[in-house]
Amino acid sequence: MLTSSDQLFALPDGRAISYHLSASPVDGPVVLLSNSLTGPFKAWDRVVPVLSAANFRVLRYNQPGHGASGAPADLASTTFASMADDVYALLLHLNIPKLHAWVGVSMGASTGIYFAAKYPGVVKKLVPCDTISCSPVNLGNDNPFAARVQGMRAAGNMTALIQGTMERWFGTAWIEANPVEAARMRSVMSETTMDGFETCCAALGDTGYDLRPRVEAAGRGCEEALVVVGEKDADLPVTMQELRAGLEKGNGKPVELKVIKNAGHVSFIDGFDQFCEVVVPFLQK
Repeated sequence: MLTSSDQLFALPDGRAISYHLSASPVDGPVVLLSNSLTGPFKAWDRVVPVLSAANFRVLRYNQPGHGASGAPADLASTTFASMADDVYALLLHLNIPKLHAWVGVSMGASTGIYFAAKYPGVVKKLVPCDTISCSPVNLGNDNPFAARVQGMRAAGNMTALIQGTMERWFGTAWIEANPVEAARMRSVMSETTMDGFETCCAALGDTGYDLRPRVEAAGRGCEEALVVVGEKDADLPVTMQELRAGLEKGNGKPVELKVIKNAGHVSFIDGFDQFCEVVVPFLQK
């Protein structure tokens, strides 16, 4: 779905990537915000004004099949490496040689790790939030993404999938207590196409998806890093310590892990205030 806020760029393979680059401040350092699965870039709408007020220019984009971004003909072809390459092509198109920061959540965090490892020196500050370290298959577990795709295709729509995802991310109590924000997120998530969900699930379920051999290179590829996780995001407050340690080892500077109280998997939504209080000063220093 193309809206007035979207801009389109044709990637080298012909797919369109939709993005939005804030108009001001014109000379402000560029902060890229990278999204979760089923979270098109408008999910960040409340964060953008906070960054703009701090004199940052904000670049957002949509993964394959999210928002107005096209999905590949071969839905099995999307990988984290290919999504990192998509962003690099977009930066070249926009003549942005260096990002002040990459702030990514979930899939967007993993893409940032791949990007910083492959394109060292482009990202100054790397902020991965709420991400697993690899495909569950690599840990000997079943692939939960395949089952979700199967259920979506059987239903023929995204409705039940989006509701289940929201309950997993936020919990029913938060959804009931925050009806306006919950409705906004449901609307944003509905701009994910079924092909977009399937192709990104292919990346998440692929055995090639593994941050562990790349995280030290990602640390070397940036100047500073900060790891952020929602307190209620399953076991990630524990498991992301490994990511933090790897970034610190590669970077050579201390890397903190900040826990957002009472927040879940998309911590900039249900932990909005503390998320901004943690991330913005890190970007400003």
